[in-house]
Amino acid sequence: MIGLLYAAVVVIGYILGSIPFGLLIGKAFVGKDVRQVGSGKIGMTNVMRVAGKKVAALSLVLDMAKSAFAVLCASLVFSSHYAETIGSTDSMKSVAMVVAALAAICGHAWSVFLKFKGGRGVATFIGGLLVMYWQAGVISGILTLFIGFRTKYMSLGSIIGAVTAFIMLMTLSILQIHFLSKYPPAYVYMLYAMVGAIFIYVIHRDNVVRLFNGTERKIDDKNNIGSSPSSTLN
Repeated sequence: MIGLLYAAVVVIGYILGSIPFGLLIGKAFVGKDVRQVGSGKIGMTNVMRVAGKKVAALSLVLDMAKSAFAVLCASLVFSSHYAETIGSTDSMKSVAMVVAALAAICGHAWSVFLKFKGGRGVATFIGGLLVMYWQAGVISGILTLFIGFRTKYMSLGSIIGAVTAFIMLMTLSILQIHFLSKYPPAYVYMLYAMVGAIFIYVIHRDNVVRLFNGTERKIDDKNNIGSSPSSTLN
C-alpha cells in the first residue's frame, strides 16, 4: 500500500511540473509563444526575452512554486492518518518529498501538455529544494541568478548553483552522520541535490560545449531560434 502512495506523489508531482507557466504567461501578457524565440524553451530567460523582467520574475516564481507544492503534497500524503496506519515513517516521508520533486522536474522537462517537451528544470529543482532544505535552495537560487546575470550565461549559473546545493548538503550530511551516527533527512535531500545536479548538467551538455567554444547564446539575445540555442532558467 505504501507503494501506491509513492505512485500517487509521482503522478501529482509530474502533473504539477508539466504546467507550462512560461508559455501561458508569454501568451497572456504579450500574445507570443516563447518557444519561437531564443532557446525555444519555456523558462524564465525566454520569457524575459519576450515579455521583460517583471513577467519573467512571475514565470520564475510559478515554476518554483509547482515543485514546492508537489513536495508539500507529498509531505501531507505521507503524514496523513491513513499513511500512518499502514506504516509510514518520517524517512518514508522524506523520500516521498524527493520523489515528488524529481517528478516535477521531469514534468517540466517533458510536459504532457507540450507533447513531452518543455524546459530544463532549473527553477523547478530550486523550488523543491526550498521546501526540503531552504538554506540550500536560497544559496543555489542566488548563485544561479547572480552568475547568470553577471556573465550573461544562465547555463553557467544553473550548473554552478545546482552543484553548490549538492556540495552544501553533502557536507551537512557527512557532519550529521559523523556526530549523530544516523542518517538524517539532509542525507536524503543530498541525494535529491545530487540527482538534480547531474540532470541539470546532462540537459545542459550542449550549452557546456558552446561555453567552451565561445558560441553560447547570452540571456539578452532576442534572435529567433537558431542553430545554437542557449540555456534558460526553467
